[in-house]
Amino acid sequence: MNARLPETSSIPERLATLREAMAREGVAAYLVPSADPHLSEYLPGRWQGRQWLSGFTGSAGTLVVTAGFAGVWTDSRYWEQANAQLAGTGVQLMKMTGGQQTAPHVDWLAQNVAEGGTVGVDGAVLGVAAARALTQALHARNVKLRTDVDLFEAIWPQRPSLPAAAVFEHTAPHASVARSEKLAQIRRAMADKGAQWHFVSTLDDLAWLLNLRGADVSYNPVFVAHALIGVDNVSLFVADGKVSPELAAALARDGISVQPYAKTADALAALPAGSTLLIDPRRITYGSLQSVPSTVKVVEAVNPSTFFKASKTDAEAAHVRATMEQDGAALAEFFAWFESALGRETITELTIDEKLTAARTRRPGFVSLSFATIAGFNANGAMPHYRATDESHSVIEGDGLLLIDSGAQYVSGTTDITRVVPIGTPSEAQRRDFTTVLKGTMALSRAQFPRGIRSPMLDAIARAPIWEAGADYGHGTGHGVGYFLNVHEGPQVISHYAPAEPWTAMEEGMITSVEPGIYRPGKWGVRIENLVLNVAAGKTEFGDFLKFETLTLCPIDTRCLELSLLRDDERAWLNAYHETVRTRLSPHVSGDALAWLTLRTQPI
Repeated sequence: MNARLPETSSIPERLATLREAMAREGVAAYLVPSADPHLSEYLPGRWQGRQWLSGFTGSAGTLVVTAGFAGVWTDSRYWEQANAQLAGTGVQLMKMTGGQQTAPHVDWLAQNVAEGGTVGVDGAVLGVAAARALTQALHARNVKLRTDVDLFEAIWPQRPSLPAAAVFEHTAPHASVARSEKLAQIRRAMADKGAQWHFVSTLDDLAWLLNLRGADVSYNPVFVAHALIGVDNVSLFVADGKVSPELAAALARDGISVQPYAKTADALAALPAGSTLLIDPRRITYGSLQSVPSTVKVVEAVNPSTFFKASKTDAEAAHVRATMEQDGAALAEFFAWFESALGRETITELTIDEKLTAARTRRPGFVSLSFATIAGFNANGAMPHYRATDESHSVIEGDGLLLIDSGAQYVSGTTDITRVVPIGTPSEAQRRDFTTVLKGTMALSRAQFPRGIRSPMLDAIARAPIWEAGADYGHGTGHGVGYFLNVHEGPQVISHYAPAEPWTAMEEGMITSVEPGIYRPGKWGVRIENLVLNVAAGKTEFGDFLKFETLTLCPIDTRCLELSLLRDDERAWLNAYHETVRTRLSPHVSGDALAWLTLRTQPI
């Protein structure tokens, strides 16, 4: 009989129970990725097993447990957080650094599991590409990989069930392309690959393709489902009760039938012999692929929807511009309150989240935040993914820098912005870091580049001023952003840590963040982030060129600047940006917010 723990158990007790289950299954090491059956970035509670077992709450990390070892591999964004959360648990922090060719936990398993041993993992949450890398590394050491072991079913009491929030339509005018037209796009791409079927598991792809949204995943307006697309029909696998009869009828008119979520594997297994299935090996799990009969030919390529949704239409871009005006107005209201209240009432990092969220909530079309607000004062700002809690947070007082990274979901777009403001009198070193980071933000924002350039190759443009100052930062410079979808979206990514693969090419209509930084552990952090849109920059004998239109509308605090470090052209860019911000936001604010906006957009 399987031992089950009380929900109030400690991390060491949970690990001990896992090890008992591993021993029963003959598993020498158990792997727990931060993933669900859809390979989502943010996970519904049912698949937050790594957090439950280790206590580490960061959004990225992989847990490995053996009889005598437990460790979480995560990158530099989370090292300080992981150190604090793992203390006393018996789980070690295993630091990942950029540029590694294989996942370090894969190398560790290959080196530390004895020959003839078995590594266990739930294949339902293991990506195909990850499974192949793991199999190859273990096979070389005569170690077996088992993918049929979900040990959480045996040890996790009150494991959350599937999310139950209702699915709803994203309607016109904000959904400017009908789902029938999107399905036609996908089917043309299937035909180009010779495929009669296409299986999609990624939740943002499904939401975009079907013009549907949900609330199953924190901060991302998506719903848990799979879809099997045929040449004239679509099966949407979703939990019972999430799709209303009225919505099901509307979907049926477009040839989409709603099926039980648990029937996904059966539908894959029933694919006709001799047919061809298109999959994205980076975006489906090994468990799903194992359900496909050997008589079905599998063609592997990036999901066509990944490219289609990344390039926003002209109508979508127009909606995003309007959304940025509303979001910028909310920020103006917040900062006007903040500056007037500072020193007169107690303000904490938690207060900032509360007040900023309230300002956004008052704006038309607001749905939710797009990620958990990061408000980090001084040393807390040096942790790129810091999160204030009731148990641990700072009061905003004294001198230093306050970093605020926040964003929201509106029916008309998704926002993500980071600003740093001075508290009291910032030091010369803090002003120098701020100005250096701003130079990086401006350098990339002003860039012109060939259409189709692989996005990781743009990373050095933002880093050049920061490298020149003898500094660097451990995260990427930019990520794609969805349209009322995930705040992190591919295929583009501006990061030298990412491989410059063909599918990372920059195309017109993509929205990407620009967010370089400098972090001084234990002291302060600076990050200045805007969202930018790829727009046409003209054609020459050398080809088509693109440039960035800055979408985000919020002043950059000039009180933090060391003006002697700025060139004349950089001052001109900043002044022109602030004039645009003032012009675009003024119609949406009044009173104290308008006075603050006018003050903070004065030319330098």
